[in-house]
Amino acid sequence: MSPALRAPVLFAAMAGLFLLTGLAQSWNVALTILNMGLVSAIVALGLNMQWGYAGLFNIGVMGFVALGGLAAVLVAMPPVAEAWAAGGAGALLGLAIAAAAVAATILLRARMARGWPRALVSAAVLVGGYAVARAVFLPATAAIEAVNPAATGYLGGLGLPVLLSWPVAGVLAAGAAWIIAKTALGLRSDYLAIATLGIAEIIIAILKHEDWLTRGVKNVAGLPRPVPFEVDLLRDPGFVARMQGWGVDPVTAASITVKLAYAALFLAVLAILLWLAERALNSPWGRMMRAIRDNEVAAEAMGKDVTRRHLQIFVLGAAVMGVAGAMMTTLDGQLTPGAYQPLRFTFLVWVMVIVGGSGNNWGAVLGGFLIWWLWVMVEPIGVSALQLATSGLPDGPLKAHLLDSAQHMRLIAMGAILLVVLRFSPRGLIPER
Repeated sequence: MSPALRAPVLFAAMAGLFLLTGLAQSWNVALTILNMGLVSAIVALGLNMQWGYAGLFNIGVMGFVALGGLAAVLVAMPPVAEAWAAGGAGALLGLAIAAAAVAATILLRARMARGWPRALVSAAVLVGGYAVARAVFLPATAAIEAVNPAATGYLGGLGLPVLLSWPVAGVLAAGAAWIIAKTALGLRSDYLAIATLGIAEIIIAILKHEDWLTRGVKNVAGLPRPVPFEVDLLRDPGFVARMQGWGVDPVTAASITVKLAYAALFLAVLAILLWLAERALNSPWGRMMRAIRDNEVAAEAMGKDVTRRHLQIFVLGAAVMGVAGAMMTTLDGQLTPGAYQPLRFTFLVWVMVIVGGSGNNWGAVLGGFLIWWLWVMVEPIGVSALQLATSGLPDGPLKAHLLDSAQHMRLIAMGAILLVVLRFSPRGLIPER
């Protein structure tokens, strides 16, 4: 197949899979997979910027996605007035003291000569600042978490439209990526991977345990939606009458309408990001990034600031992941910190990029759609296959064990697909040109 036809044919085949899912199962299922496929494609696009453009080995993807989810809560949820009155000022003051201690330490280290006096003063400022911040912060957060902990127990957000949280999520993830990159980008690739994974675990641990900020494992539910609720559509007599006139069940129609609205929003965001990514990749900046990826020594010899460019692309990729995280939380309608599993889902995103085609934006998007569709559909397909394979076996522990193992078909299938693609198309389904 010619390179010019490969991408259109593969995307047409992917559309055929979604159509087949809608016809064989239901359009609700197909649209649910499609919406999460769109989010997955955006996450894969962000990782492709870091790895495909610059060769940065980031396995802390879920940390930036989680920050995007946090941004959705901080922007869209209404503020909890009682919690702010109980300890909001104290919590902010404690954070400000901690930030001031860190800033003072940085300034002191910049102004003082190297030696034990600088180390001693820096340690004293940090330890003293930590002690004061802790003394102010802990009582304030305890008071916040004591305010109706079953329903709130946290500060809430700003009560702004949820769509504003998507760009804010990009900014928040980019800011965290800048801090991480300033400390970790000097590491060799394998150490960078370890550092990013550790930082992602720290971010998710904060989301799980800082109840005053995110309600922790109690989750934040009831996020505002950018599209109507299904019940609102069903309360509209015109909508119900129109669906009944078409011979369609209004409940099913309402669910499909909401999912289509989400799909339109997500598709618009994906189209904008893909257009920007393509423009960047095909510009002199994109050619420079690929030159740095292929040979850092040669690029540095030509006068390119490799560290600065790595910092730049790391921040950009993380910002895209943050936007996807806010979109996913908006789609779910809740923030569930326990659902962010760095190793499991970071592996899945890496499979998307590798299978789709590292260094090719269209390949990353295709990989996002394909791998997410397989992730959802392999388990029911595996159940049917195992039922067929064990139909001749007598009932007993062996048959029960085989049928109970269907849930593991997902990971087996991901590994098998990755091996097959690497064997027959090592550069991915849509290779980099």
